[in-house]
Amino acid sequence: MDALQVPTLAALGEDQTAGRTCVWGEEPLTLESAVDLGERVAEDGRWFPRACRNCTSLRAHRAMLDHGTHCPLCASAATAAHCTVGRGLYRLQRACRR
Repeated sequence: MDALQVPTLAALGEDQTAGRTCVWGEEPLTLESAVDLGERVAEDGRWFPRACRNCTSLRAHRAMLDHGTHCPLCASAATAAHCTVGRGLYRLQRACRR
């Protein structure tokens, strides 16, 4: 499962699929403000969604909380550091808040 779920390619507008606006909030993006969400594969081919820092931070925080309720590693403070998904979401959320 993808921790940061983005809308389907078919549900997005042209500016969103082209990376000119946020996939979640439609805010205009620049090279400095955009967060690359990684390559995705859709029926129509590959695409590279981008989002604004604010939406990414909010989604990463929500995903981190949701993930933590289902992950046995994150359930314990002693093993939480071993969960790459939880750690990655935490770092993404923190980086986007700066």
